[in-house]
Amino acid sequence: MVRSLKNPKKAKRKNKGGKKGEGSSNEVPSLPAKVWQPGVDKLEEGEELQCDPSAYNSLHAFHIGWPCLSFDVLRDSLGLVRTEFPHTVYCVAGTQAEKSSWNSIGIFKLSNISGKRRDMVPDKKGDETDMDSDSSDSDEEEEEAGSGTPVLQLRKVFHEGCVNRIRAMTQNPHIVASWGDTGHVQVWDFSSHLNALAESESDLSHGASAVSNQSPLVKFGGHKDEGYAIDWSPLVPGRLVSGDCKNCIHLWEPTSGTTWNIDANPFVGHSASVEDLQWSPTEPSVFASCSVDGSIGIWDIRVGKSPATTIKAHKADVNVISWNRLASCMLASGSDDGTFSIRDLRLLKEGDAVVAHFEYHKHPITSVEWSPHEPSTVAVSSSDNQLTIWDLSLERDEEEEAEFKAKMKEEVNAPTDLPPQLLFVHQGQKDLKELHWHSQIPGMVISTAADGFNILMPSNIENALPANDA
Repeated sequence: MVRSLKNPKKAKRKNKGGKKGEGSSNEVPSLPAKVWQPGVDKLEEGEELQCDPSAYNSLHAFHIGWPCLSFDVLRDSLGLVRTEFPHTVYCVAGTQAEKSSWNSIGIFKLSNISGKRRDMVPDKKGDETDMDSDSSDSDEEEEEAGSGTPVLQLRKVFHEGCVNRIRAMTQNPHIVASWGDTGHVQVWDFSSHLNALAESESDLSHGASAVSNQSPLVKFGGHKDEGYAIDWSPLVPGRLVSGDCKNCIHLWEPTSGTTWNIDANPFVGHSASVEDLQWSPTEPSVFASCSVDGSIGIWDIRVGKSPATTIKAHKADVNVISWNRLASCMLASGSDDGTFSIRDLRLLKEGDAVVAHFEYHKHPITSVEWSPHEPSTVAVSSSDNQLTIWDLSLERDEEEEAEFKAKMKEEVNAPTDLPPQLLFVHQGQKDLKELHWHSQIPGMVISTAADGFNILMPSNIENALPANDA
């Protein structure tokens, strides 16, 4: 099931990764590169796409057994802003196993994540020099920082039923909440597993660890149906909201570090399933919700059980939302019709708060998340098997494009109908479900799909590069 990315140039999978503006084919190397547009261009018989490793500072694939619909990146103590390879990450993920009794929550550590450091624009060198040094200097230039294959260490805890959504508490990442398809929301303490992973080097085998039985701290059965929406407050440790497919949202208030008072009287304002929830990054009593009814609700837990504001957000189901933690007036939402929108909440009173609306994706949006390091950057995944990264601060500059083409001394055949804000397109995963930025490793994105996980660091995201490498 897992794909090896050790030698990406030799990959024979279709649609494996790709940077906007780049494509590769070894059949007609003499022709200028042409941009291949997903969903627009068709592959002829015998043609295939190959990964261009120059598009990434780092790219790795792995899996933990069964596919995972949801996962979360855990905050760790290895450094607040890490730029040097090799990297180490900690995550939790919930499985979607073939049989209900085979499901588990995986707590894992992926270490020795290697990658490249490179300049944003190639150095000014003569063509002859470039040709001559292609087999020697460039190999040294592209040498990975950190060598070998990433090491996956995994511990598994039995989970009753499939895991629809899983989220770790920001302030205490060993406390994890899971939404099961059994209709139960459970909260877990995984500190013992994380401590064992932190102390272990490589003695845990790849995905073969036994499943342990552990009782949750809380098992809440007050929802009338299963659900997908759940979020921990970034401001109040332990405060949680969970929403279900019957339109009910329940508030969890911590009474200690391991106990909660769960309000049996739900917040109700949507006419259909609550699909996602997000706490405000600046106001501890305010959260947002989105629903199959096409709306977004803004709620204040101090003023009753109805939304303070309801926004007709999309023409179809609103699947996901993300509240920008660096620019708290901005809320992103993704819909079943493939569109995603950005709203400036300061403009709600004036009517239309939409400041950006994109129709690039043609299939349902499955995940959207603002970058924790760049307030104008957002990542999106879709059922069209694409993960896209957008920089909303970008605008098309024809003079700059002409200057860049002259500097590169080649024709850049970029399509004119691509949105100028589209920074990067990643492909190669089947049935993408969820993505997260790593809050402590600038430029790193982790994504999960039916065929496993990818860790990627696009080479054209400036903050992915160490400052002293510029």
